[in-house]
Amino acid sequence: MKSQCLPFAQIPHSTHLFTDFLSYSPKVHPFYPHSPHFTEWLKEEASALQYDSARRERVSAILERQNKSWGASPQTFANIARLRGGAAAVVTGQQVGLFGGPMFAIYKALTAVKLCEQAASAGIDAVPVFWLATYDHDLAEVNHVSMPGPDGLLRTLTTSSHGIAGAPVSEVRLGEEILPLIEEAAGLLGDSEAAQFLRESYRPGETLGSAFSRFYARLFGPWGVILLDASDAELHRVAAPLYRAAIERAEDLETALLARGEALESAGYFQQVKVTASSVLLFAMHNGARTAIHRRVNRSDQAGEFTIGSEPGAERLSSAEMLDRIDKTPENFSPNVLLRPVVQDYLLPTLAYTGGAAETAYFAQAGAVYETILGRVTPIVPRFSATLVEPKVQRWLRQYGITVLDTFHGLEALRHTLAARTLPADLQAAFDRANKSVEESFSGLQEALSKLDPTLVEASQTGASKVHYQLDRLRERAMAAELRRSEVVSRHAEGLSQALYPANALQERGVAGAYFVARHGTELLKNIYDAMSIDCLDHQILEL
Repeated sequence: MKSQCLPFAQIPHSTHLFTDFLSYSPKVHPFYPHSPHFTEWLKEEASALQYDSARRERVSAILERQNKSWGASPQTFANIARLRGGAAAVVTGQQVGLFGGPMFAIYKALTAVKLCEQAASAGIDAVPVFWLATYDHDLAEVNHVSMPGPDGLLRTLTTSSHGIAGAPVSEVRLGEEILPLIEEAAGLLGDSEAAQFLRESYRPGETLGSAFSRFYARLFGPWGVILLDASDAELHRVAAPLYRAAIERAEDLETALLARGEALESAGYFQQVKVTASSVLLFAMHNGARTAIHRRVNRSDQAGEFTIGSEPGAERLSSAEMLDRIDKTPENFSPNVLLRPVVQDYLLPTLAYTGGAAETAYFAQAGAVYETILGRVTPIVPRFSATLVEPKVQRWLRQYGITVLDTFHGLEALRHTLAARTLPADLQAAFDRANKSVEESFSGLQEALSKLDPTLVEASQTGASKVHYQLDRLRERAMAAELRRSEVVSRHAEGLSQALYPANALQERGVAGAYFVARHGTELLKNIYDAMSIDCLDHQILEL
């Protein structure tokens, strides 16, 4: 497997906050107390890590129960035993996307394993934990996945399984409608171990969360990755003190987050989550849906009032009533995106969290929540990021003399690039001669004009620009004609775009991980793992 680095600064849509974090610019130090380089601080962080022993035992028992229900491997149970015995955790997580979700979710799990290996080299015992965000309620984000068909173009598979609108995805149970979808996926994946894993995991009666868990338990069994279903009622009971803190310290949290938002914007960055004076970091179940909680300060009662839902039909509770409800039914509450990492690191002895650009941006804000509630900020480490280039795609890149980066400017730009590369040689040469002739002719003309009247030089330069513009337009029309004439070029452009930069996003976000594992076998995971370098924070181009 050949690998080359592509700096994120060269990739479209990379944010300044993320690229500044990767270089650990002084501008980001107020938002990230630790550098993105794991080995620089892991020993110091491990020695400072504190975790309640009773909570460790309780959470370990929950993890043992959960992973047993998904058919976890002996390696996973060995890691749970290590966690129970005092090991730290390297955590990552993701929404439970259909059929295992996009490829970057696989990269997250592998990064967590790699970081644990590095910790072990430094004499620190750590185990990989994959946090399943099963209480998320945006079904439209997780009910579909895309895989290439025989022609190389992406097919989007969507399950019609659904629950109450706005309900956590952990409540969405698969019915018989999943069976033909599984067979459609198997048809795209071919006779492979990955297709068999999907058949064993995505069955009527499973939820989107349990099916995802079964699939990942099979994929990452040899690595001992511990899966954690965040919607588990017992975990909510363990996390109840954090839910109480979100209510009791709502005003402090509001002040800290508003100040953090202003600091981010003053530094030239954006807020990933817009926080307002009424923001509360919790959701509550209301009429079967996961519903935001808002805070209303009562002028005559500084304790304030909380509302669940929107008018009409909103439920109003005093602070005392809200706390009582949390105590009695904590499973009906869940953290929002800024409180989630803090809850996660209350439940686990987290040495580091590994995630992508969006999660890195969340952590810039969530740091204020960490400081207010836990008094420490968990370090975030960028996850491995890559584009896999399959042999057929490699042949197309060589054929047209382009690179992966050339595909990152959109389909239309790529079509023009390929068309320009395939214009007849004599026509290309004619355009080159014409441009050179214009340069030579106007250069001599400008020299003569400068002797006659220097004010005419600018006019001649304008004239030369206009002629070049007309030649460029003529070349564009010739390329368009080539595209119309050659369906192959247009087809190759679309194939390259969908393989490497689908829907103007990195491949890892647009193509199912199951596809690559099916095409190249589970051995691919080991090959990627071996190619990973935690010290390299760039995007990797991997030729398969």
